[in-house]
Amino acid sequence: MGNLSLYTTRAVILLDSEGNRLVAKYFTRGQTVQNYKTLKEQQKFESGLFTKTRKSNSEVVMYDGQTVLFKYINDVYFYLIGNPEENELLLGAILNGLTEAISQLLSFNIDKRSILDNLDMVVLALDEALDDGIALETDPNAIAANVSKRGVDTIDVSLSNINEQTVMDAYKLAKERLNLALLR
Repeated sequence: MGNLSLYTTRAVILLDSEGNRLVAKYFTRGQTVQNYKTLKEQQKFESGLFTKTRKSNSEVVMYDGQTVLFKYINDVYFYLIGNPEENELLLGAILNGLTEAISQLLSFNIDKRSILDNLDMVVLALDEALDDGIALETDPNAIAANVSKRGVDTIDVSLSNINEQTVMDAYKLAKERLNLALLR
């Protein structure tokens, strides 16, 4: 049966239409061989991967002894690199969930400019879907909701509430909220 592991993903890479890196996240935990330790090795891998896949009609390729799933949307290549023996359906579910969540977060406008403008949300979506190469979530709605939800500990004090409170009440409320925020 082989070694079963939760570590399904080795890397997630987003490249533009010219092969330049937009986002790359390499996972080393749970890997027996530590590939692409340096930036130079990563760039060489990404360049070769882009060259191999830019004219490919399939969504799954084997490259450098690894299973690679990719999607091309507008001017962005989404790559999900997995172990060579990993189930392509699982990797496909992760990639589809991630791309759909990013699409929702970017108002269904995936392109190089919107990804760079909203890099924080894109990286948070990556973190919600994968943790050190372990698939956490594949549902795009759940990923997008977790990235965009407002925390319950955010301060929502309107001016009318401040006018109605005494200074001491406002101080107590601020102190309570700060304590709650620190405890979380």
